[in-house]
Amino acid sequence: MIKHMRAIPAEGLGIVPNLDASVMKDLKSLKLGEAMPQYTAADGPPSKDLFEWLEGSLFTFPYKDGTRTVRLKRVLFRSNGIIGRGTIIVRVECNCDHCDGHCDWYGKKLILKLSFPSKTRVSEQTFMDRCKALAQGDHAWVLNHLPHIYWTFDVFFDVNTSQAKFKERFKDDYEMRLMRGSIQEELEPLSSLETSKDCAQVFYDVVQCHHWAWKYPKILHRDISQGNIMVREKDGKKYGVLNDWDLSSWVNEQRDGPTSKFRTGTKPYMAYEQHSHDWQGPHRFRHDLESLFYVILLLVCLYPSPSAKYTAPMSPAQDFEYEEWHKQDDSFLVSKKFHLINAPEWTPPVLPFFLGFTMWLIHLQRALRYGFFALGYHEDFLRLGKQSKSFDQDTLDNHFSYETVVSTMHRFREEELKTRGSEWQEILLRLQPI
Repeated sequence: MIKHMRAIPAEGLGIVPNLDASVMKDLKSLKLGEAMPQYTAADGPPSKDLFEWLEGSLFTFPYKDGTRTVRLKRVLFRSNGIIGRGTIIVRVECNCDHCDGHCDWYGKKLILKLSFPSKTRVSEQTFMDRCKALAQGDHAWVLNHLPHIYWTFDVFFDVNTSQAKFKERFKDDYEMRLMRGSIQEELEPLSSLETSKDCAQVFYDVVQCHHWAWKYPKILHRDISQGNIMVREKDGKKYGVLNDWDLSSWVNEQRDGPTSKFRTGTKPYMAYEQHSHDWQGPHRFRHDLESLFYVILLLVCLYPSPSAKYTAPMSPAQDFEYEEWHKQDDSFLVSKKFHLINAPEWTPPVLPFFLGFTMWLIHLQRALRYGFFALGYHEDFLRLGKQSKSFDQDTLDNHFSYETVVSTMHRFREEELKTRGSEWQEILLRLQPI
């Protein structure tokens, strides 16, 4: 198959247009007969090890009135799912002729992000442009917690590609896609953090950023996961960054239900309701806050420290049931999350490094439990045809709101974390007990 594909021009493959890789020029570069790089669970997802032969290749993309070329370095992430955007993230360096101190990207740590979303999907750049337009004056703090995108571009597949053939064959059942790329600032992962307090500050930053985006530009992230929470180091300080807004949507569009044929999110971290086959949306901000709860839970119960790789249980008494959340389907996850949320006396099996997160998790689980109890009573009244007071679905009747989460997370081990915006500083003063 590879030999036959070699006969097709690179543009005809329609997979990654404008990629100038050695394999497209010289069949010998495939090293026939040699095994692909191997990986183990301890080394992380296969995306970090496979296809390293792309390193050194050149990628050319539309730029202003012409083109610009970057040289590919290490593959940082490659999606390994069949269904999805097929995201690829590669560390790159500018390869332009004047990249010697005069280039606008000179000295910057850059990544190339490629994905294959639906043609109708709003771009991450569009959302970030709206954020930047509003992040002025007292709101400028939020820019430290959003990704910096230097350039973005779309490459459409023409009528001779497999994309067009699929659309012709399956009509409305097939979502026509495009290749969307961007050059962004390279951020650090959670594993770069050295203390549990730094982790707490990053999570708290993400909540504040999420609230600002929901309230002012009216954007809902919809894919809170461990991989989308990053760290920016600036002037010797660390800031939590809510990254990857590719699956976001405008808040006022949420009342229409799901905006894709597939519900958004990363399975281990998706909200409890989203795993139900009966769930039809809309995606609410509390679903993202619940996802953050699961991000923290899985991190502090599975990893000895932010930088440590997952290890097997250190003792027979240690509870590592959350490991299965990364491997199982919706039916498994909806059951596990149902029992977790409804547990009357619940204490998370937090590992020693992260013990400070125990009370965070207990308080957030309790808020979810009370909220879903209230929702259950409300739905029972409706089924019986009885009148019930109005119920706020966005906050589970004020049990699980931004105020609930911020009032829990603004302290860590009884120490105040940094509250970035003056708005939340004023709200916290009102929430303080007299």
